[in-house]
Amino acid sequence: MKTINVGLVGITGYAGMELTRLLVSHPCMRLAMACSRAESGKRLGDFYPFLNHLPGADVVISVFDPQEAARQCEIVFLAVPAGTAMDMAEPLLRAGVKVVDLSADFRLRDPETYAAWYKREHVCSDLLHKAVYGLPELYAAEVAKAKLIANPGCYPTSVILGLYAAIKNDLVCTDDIVVDAKSGATGAGRKAVVPTLFCEVSDNFRAYGLPTHRHTPEIEQEVSLLAGHDIRISFNTHILPTNRGILSTIYTKLKNPATSLDEVREAYTDTWAHSPWVRLLPKGSLPETRFVRGSMFCDLGLVVDPRTGRLIIISAIDNLCRGASGQAIANANLMCGLPVGAGLDMLAPLA
Repeated sequence: MKTINVGLVGITGYAGMELTRLLVSHPCMRLAMACSRAESGKRLGDFYPFLNHLPGADVVISVFDPQEAARQCEIVFLAVPAGTAMDMAEPLLRAGVKVVDLSADFRLRDPETYAAWYKREHVCSDLLHKAVYGLPELYAAEVAKAKLIANPGCYPTSVILGLYAAIKNDLVCTDDIVVDAKSGATGAGRKAVVPTLFCEVSDNFRAYGLPTHRHTPEIEQEVSLLAGHDIRISFNTHILPTNRGILSTIYTKLKNPATSLDEVREAYTDTWAHSPWVRLLPKGSLPETRFVRGSMFCDLGLVVDPRTGRLIIISAIDNLCRGASGQAIANANLMCGLPVGAGLDMLAPLA
């Protein structure tokens, strides 16, 4: 089987750490290049001791150079902040390297929307129409032909997968969708800032980013494309006193208040019948973050409240694997002609 050399730019964040972990067990991909300006010159196994005696441990961390990346790599993962990836992607693509961008730089199709929410001008707007939104369940065929992938955000992954069947089957009103989403602290990144210090997060639970969380336009863009008309949602985020995991509770209004739970479940079952990573839980069971930890699964639970005429959708994913690095590898697999699940058959550790 052919070995595919890959590069990773931005190894110091949690997404970079998770990518490094996942690539160790990939049957075809080999980490050939790891980049970080701050940690340049260090052996990767010294920076991440969990790598020692495993593939990738002896890679020497370097400063990103697109020409060197093109020489060494077939595909490069950009695990860097929004606003940085756009400058890196263009020279890589020009050199013939495929790119999976884990930042938000290529997720939004409208550069003005990007500027409004991310407070910076998009300097590579000519690439936006070339980028494919990398949600494999929805866009696998497009991903397989793409050179540039916009890896979805963690919250949008949980919300879009949760809402998809309800909108696709015309079950709910699209003018009254409220999302109440909670994430583990790794979702806030690895910078040493006061709000994510241990004593600020532990034994605490709080909302943040209301009503201007940057994932809002990404969710609205994708569900609007699905519905065929503009949708606005109320998106409300909270930080959990846990390391990882997302639980999104999505409140919708049924178009027909008489719709039964069995009818909704049938629509979801049919929609996701060929998507093994989306698991519809048995009637009466609701998702928990511990059961998806470190995996690619999105667990869905459904509740119909006949008193209020609401369909309540609960969606659980792991924010680092399904919501970032694992999804990036799934996209890279498709781009390289591999099975989408290559190197991603993990079960959640329960303790």
